[in-house]
Formats: sequence, structure tokens, C-alpha cells
Amino acid sequence: MLKVLVWNENRHEQKNPQVREVYPEGIHGTIASFLGEENIEVRTATLDEPEHGLSDDVLNETDVLIWWGHIAHNEVKDEVVEKVKQRVLDGMGLIVLHSGHFSKIFKTLMGTSCDLKWREASEKERIWIIDPSHPIVEGLGEYIEIEKEEMYGEHFDIPAPDQLLMVSWFEGGEVFRSGCTYQRGKGKIFYFRPGHETYPTYYNKEVQRVIINAVKWAEPTKLPKPVYGNAKALEEIKAKN
Repeated sequence: MLKVLVWNENRHEQKNPQVREVYPEGIHGTIASFLGEENIEVRTATLDEPEHGLSDDVLNETDVLIWWGHIAHNEVKDEVVEKVKQRVLDGMGLIVLHSGHFSKIFKTLMGTSCDLKWREASEKERIWIIDPSHPIVEGLGEYIEIEKEEMYGEHFDIPAPDQLLMVSWFEGGEVFRSGCTYQRGKGKIFYFRPGHETYPTYYNKEVQRVIINAVKWAEPTKLPKPVYGNAKALEEIKAKN
């Protein structure tokens, strides 16, 4: 069974009554709830747990890690980020949501600032599906429409995606690359834009479908780990004069 860990810094839920009202079980709890309806084993972890809930034992038992963070990126310990990075390189899938674009782990794996424009004005977001052949968008129509969301706008300082699946348009006029895939080492990475904490975005069935599909897409392969370093010849090498 696919094993998924939903990680959330869980700070807005503690500080902001509006967020608690929208997500009484935390953003991580809401995401874990709809994933649990699939054939998926789901656990959650939060920033204030020992080792941020990301111990070696937990990470080694995780096939796909979902990451949501916003106001406490700098509190994530560098040694934990390095462990997560290594697990991704070794094959663990990583789904980065919304403001996780500015997390240490995403910036480390991208190698860029991952900065962008933003505006919180409760405006409409229309997420256009531009690669309808990809398994992450299976079961969706031409677009996803969200009544109220925070705006993210270009330029988004990320490397060119391996695959660009979605582009958002906002009521104020901006556009944004909102569904991007990458491969780092053996690990698959998907960045998905919507999910501001004061809006009920993660109750949207189409948003849920994207996350469910992405988790299944990012499942590690069963191929053996490549062997690196000095290698003995497979065939006889004849001496050259």
C-alpha cells in the first residue's frame, strides 16, 4: 500500500481563528482525510514535533511526502531539510503545495529563489489544464475554477519545469505556472499552486483529485538503486600498443 506523509507547519491554525474555522483539523488533517478515502496509508506530521515529525524512521517509511508551509520556513532545521532532500534523491515523491514554494526543501531542490508576485484579494482563479494527457490531471475538465484565492503571479523564479501541466489566470489579470513537475535523482516532484490558508480550497473536489493523482504519480519506482564509483570492466579490454 502506498504510504503518504502530509506535513504542515500548523502555525496559522494555532494563531488565526479564521484558519481554525476553515480547517478545524488543520490543513494536514483535511488533506489526510480525503487521501484516506483512497487505497493509501496516510500519516501526518507538523513543525513543532521532535525533528519536525521527520525522523529517519518516518522518512524511510514514506513513499510520498506532501509539504505545506508559509510563515515558519526558516524554523525548519537544515539537517532535516538535508535528510528530506536525500530521500527525494533516493526516490521518495514530493508534492509541494501553495506557499511551500518558498520552503527550504523546494528552494534547495530547485536551486533558485522560487520568488513570485502575490496579492490577497479574494479573487477568482481559473486553473487551465494545458497537458490533458498527464495522469495528474486525469478525471478533470478543461479547467478548475476557484471562487476565492490568493493571487500568485509571474515571474515565478523556478527552473523550467520538466512538464508544465497547468497555468492559472486570476481575476486581477495575472497568470502563473501552477502545476509543474520535476525529477531530482530518482524522486518525482510536483508543485501545485492553490491552497491559501484562509480559503476552503482543499475541500474543492477537483483540487483534491489533483493531489490524489499527484500522490499516485509520484510513487517511487521499484528499480534498483544505481551503482556509482569506480567500475570493473564487463568485457575484456585488449591492450593497445
